[in-house]
Amino acid sequence: MKKYVSTGLKETRAGFGDALTELGKTNPNVVGLCADLIGSLKMEGFIEHCPERFIQTGIAEANMIGMAAGLTIGGKIPFAAGFANFVTGRVYDQIRQSVAYSNKNVKIIASHAGISLGEDGATHQVMEDIGLMKMLPNMVVINTCDYNQTKAATLAIADYKGPVYLRFGRPAVPNFTPADEKFEIGKAIVLSEGEDVTIFATGNLVWKALEAAEILAEDDISVEVINIHTIKPLDDKAILRSAGKTRAVVTAEEHNMNGGLGDSVAQLLARKLPTPMEMVAVDDVFGESGKPSELMEKYHLDTPSIVEAVKRVLKRKK
Repeated sequence: MKKYVSTGLKETRAGFGDALTELGKTNPNVVGLCADLIGSLKMEGFIEHCPERFIQTGIAEANMIGMAAGLTIGGKIPFAAGFANFVTGRVYDQIRQSVAYSNKNVKIIASHAGISLGEDGATHQVMEDIGLMKMLPNMVVINTCDYNQTKAATLAIADYKGPVYLRFGRPAVPNFTPADEKFEIGKAIVLSEGEDVTIFATGNLVWKALEAAEILAEDDISVEVINIHTIKPLDDKAILRSAGKTRAVVTAEEHNMNGGLGDSVAQLLARKLPTPMEMVAVDDVFGESGKPSELMEKYHLDTPSIVEAVKRVLKRKK
């Protein structure tokens, strides 16, 4: 299998911050909004270069989404940023009515997603947000895997006209995708070709899927790893092509099993190509306070859990 090398640990949210700063310099229509989380979203660079195009809304996410929707009427491209739990669940009505239903060109930026937020605990961790957002008509849903891809995605969604939900986590994670790789909304990336089983992964579990594939290769199990960075619109062709080849599928995500990537892939396969499938995801529970690595292990979102899921699905395939 193709080998990937991390250039070091880097925060995905820093990729957003650096890209937003770049957009501020090159696109006069880009506006930044933040719900009192400038440091957490790495927006200092944008504010330094474009102070007149930044709005600090305070801890008032509903107002922030309303402001963002209004700004689009004047041709602006608002990036409304906050913690994933609070820019989805707390303001779902505003997103539904003022952004998705109205098809406004708002970019909702969600950091600190998933359980790896860690010590802040269940009230701040969110594992339902992908489901909430993908159910909204007109909404694009993106979940990036590292710093480079988050930066590329941020630049790409500025050119896309329509609502976008961009999701990423808090911790520093391996940075392994090419810095010059173009981000294409709705286009899955085949990271490694394989014949026996496909792992469709998203977010920071993409790297763990690659680790699992290397471990499985030692047992002569050929794994195809595909990065599904865009959960909506889903790359149906890439998924059906790979599932048709390997006839066994595992999905991996830092999200609830209900409503996440696995849910989307299962719906597609059930309709078009019934295939043995396992899901690596949180199984219908809330999180808790703890160190990110310990939580990922406890909730079975780690490399060994992906390896075990592959072995289970291969037994079903036989």
